[in-house]
Order: sequence, then structure tokens, then C-alpha cells
Amino acid sequence: MTLLFPLVDHQPARERVPFLGVRFDPIDEAEALAELLARDPNEDFAAVVTPNSDHLVRIDRLGGEVAHAYDVAWLCLNDSRAVRLLGKFVGLDLPTVPGANLVRDLFSAPGFDPAWPVLFVGSTPAVFETIVRGFKLKNAIHFDAPMGLLRDRRKFDDTVAFIEAHPARFILLAVGSPQQELLAQRLKARGKAKGIGLCIGAAMEFLAYPQRRAPDWISKIGMEWLFRLVREPRRLWRRYLVDSPQIVRLVFRNRLNRGK
Repeated sequence: MTLLFPLVDHQPARERVPFLGVRFDPIDEAEALAELLARDPNEDFAAVVTPNSDHLVRIDRLGGEVAHAYDVAWLCLNDSRAVRLLGKFVGLDLPTVPGANLVRDLFSAPGFDPAWPVLFVGSTPAVFETIVRGFKLKNAIHFDAPMGLLRDRRKFDDTVAFIEAHPARFILLAVGSPQQELLAQRLKARGKAKGIGLCIGAAMEFLAYPQRRAPDWISKIGMEWLFRLVREPRRLWRRYLVDSPQIVRLVFRNRLNRGK
């Protein structure tokens, strides 16, 4: 199949925008899709990370290897409208590229071939089968990744080994953050895998069951977090009511440091 875009065999040549300890690629979804479709599948493994406010707070708290995993990613895209708004507060423009939208539009793009190999890591077999049927993927496989990857080195290494043994043009890493980003970093460091690894968190559920996502008008006003909190309060209350609001503290600390 003829690609719509020329092949890219190197790190995109542009200046990243640093914000709250992360260097973002300041591109919109159309530009990101063009680079995903254009990248030579024979090139070494490349990761796409999509940090949101929760991720930024975690990166600030943990630093080290977690921060490094985002820093060495091939593409680092802002997943959050709240982060974009806070960026504007300090004079930065960080286009919003939600991970779920990116994968949905990738599978629907004119330049995407449903016969390309795709590997799904994480979520459930039922979700995987629903996505395969919905997007008519012809060469997709699923790895039901075990829980506790960061607590069990053997599970983590087994997951890395499975990915390396099953080459795919696109690898959807849906095991939660920071597990998925650390998996991507390990795959890149080992140099054995090919393809593009997209760290997408819960996006597989949204791809399989789009009705579970907030309506567009709610997303556009930056209130998707509230929609999700109402739907899953027991699982998400701490993330949205305790952890994520700390990003405001990070923004003001950033402004104070810039003023010194």
C-alpha cells in the first residue's frame, strides 16, 4: 500500500516546549498522525507518550527513571485540555492530542492499512476483540499483560520479551502509567523491538465502548475529568480530587522559579 506521507527515519527536527518538567512536542493531532503514518516500520522502536495533569504530578514526585521515560520518547503529546489552559497561563501553546482520539483517528485514517500488524498490550480479550471488529483490523494480536508489572521484575521482563517476539507496526501499551512508559523506555533501550509504541492508558476501553467517553461539548470545556469521576467515583476520586489538582502548585512554583 502506498503511504500518503514520506518516510521519516529520524527524530522529528523541532524544538520541544518544556513545561512542568516535561518537554512537549508542540504539534496538533493532524501533524502527529502524519508522523505516525510516515515512520519507516523498519526503524528501531519509538515511543509516543501522552502526559496529562496526573502524569505531570507523578513525574514531579517520582522523577528519575519515570521522568527519563517521557524525555526520551519519540513524541511527547499533551493529552489534557487543562494542561493546555495552564500552559497558556505562562505563555505557552501546547495543542491537545488525547491519546484515545489519536488511536481512533489513526485506525480510521486513509493512510492506515488494516492489514498492518498491530499488537495490543493490556486490557481484556473482550475489549481487544471489540476493537478488532470495529476497525476491521486484519493482523492484530493481544497480550493479556499481568497486573503488578512494576512489583514483579519477572512479569515486566516477560512482557518486554513478548513484545520483542511479536513485531508490529503499532504497539498499543495500555497497562497504565507509569508502567507503560517504563515498558516503552526499556524496549527502546534494549534496541530489539521495531515499530511505534503508543502509551494510551485506558484508551482501549474508550475505543471499544465510545459511549463511555464524555460528549464532545463536555470535553471541549475541559470537564471530561468530572464526567469520568461521576461514572467511576470509587476508582478515580483520589486521582481527580487529590493528585491532579497539585498541578496548580507546580505551575505557580514554575512561575516563581522563572521570576528569580
